[in-house]
Amino acid sequence: MAHPVTRAPRRNKLRVIALTHPDHIPPDTLEGTSDKEALAWRAEFDVVNGLRELGHEVEALGVQDDLQPIRDAVTDIKPHVVFNLLEEFQYNATFDHNIVAYLELLGVPYTGCNPRGLVLSRGKALSKKLLAYHHVPVPAFEVFPLGRKVQRPAELAFPLFVKSLTEHASIGIARASLVNDDDELRERVEFIHEHVATDAIAEQFIPGRELYVSVVGNSRLRTFPAWELVIDDQDANEPLIATAKVKHDLDYQAKKGVKIRAAEGLSKALSAQLGWMSKRIYRVLELSGYARIDYRLDASGGLYFLDANPNPDICESEEFASAARYDGVEYPELLQRIVRLGMGARPLSAAG
Repeated sequence: MAHPVTRAPRRNKLRVIALTHPDHIPPDTLEGTSDKEALAWRAEFDVVNGLRELGHEVEALGVQDDLQPIRDAVTDIKPHVVFNLLEEFQYNATFDHNIVAYLELLGVPYTGCNPRGLVLSRGKALSKKLLAYHHVPVPAFEVFPLGRKVQRPAELAFPLFVKSLTEHASIGIARASLVNDDDELRERVEFIHEHVATDAIAEQFIPGRELYVSVVGNSRLRTFPAWELVIDDQDANEPLIATAKVKHDLDYQAKKGVKIRAAEGLSKALSAQLGWMSKRIYRVLELSGYARIDYRLDASGGLYFLDANPNPDICESEEFASAARYDGVEYPELLQRIVRLGMGARPLSAAG
């Protein structure tokens, strides 16, 4: 039987377990570490140190293949909350919902998204079907399962964008992901099948701006101003693609002038639309804690949902925290708010 978890008053010093990948347990200091070396665990470092600066007791716990360390830590530490930074289990990104479901079975409050929200949002086809039913514009798409022949429906027109159905963080995304004929489509789907080892999804490519809206909350939601992906050193006619290199390669980012910054020139009406649409998406997909909603804005002002990202990168320098700061919420306050939301959330079983 799990050890009972004590809930502390919000202003009290909290015992926190920071749950992370074993390779991402952060050091105590950044001294002597380059930005490139810190890239893998920078979010974990910022969260752990940020919570400690707020006065909380924080223990980082690395988990990958076995749930027993979680149970042992809960018994020994008796945490008031688990700050969930784990994005996979047994090297499978679709297993992340099992971790928070296990925490619910143990009766431990945790930060971020609930199990059902993770399942609904991680499946790129499922999330688009749900949102299309609720009249949210989404690109046309088709799923190509592993082991099946690649056969494009006649109504799905080129150009198409091919990616993993379940992976996130731009895994498997490159310039070759944009395809213009059936041969290119087949080659890219086979690449996803062979190298990412997941089903593939091909969706209508929407030329235009790529916008991100951060949302925080459970029942009461707050959105932060839209952020935008910008690549300075790119031809105006070249399609904007958030490849893995764009997202994670620091040298490439410096070379190409890759920036994610406050979106400029949005009308009040469009900004308002981004706000209410993001809240609607958040609720339809039953998200909780915090998430980032990704869009494409075409030349005529049409807004299309791309992806919902529960538990996005919470590093102090990334878009979620930067958008919060831009809107007047400093990083320590953001972390404290996420913790409070986790402690106040109802378990999935109680939510119905």
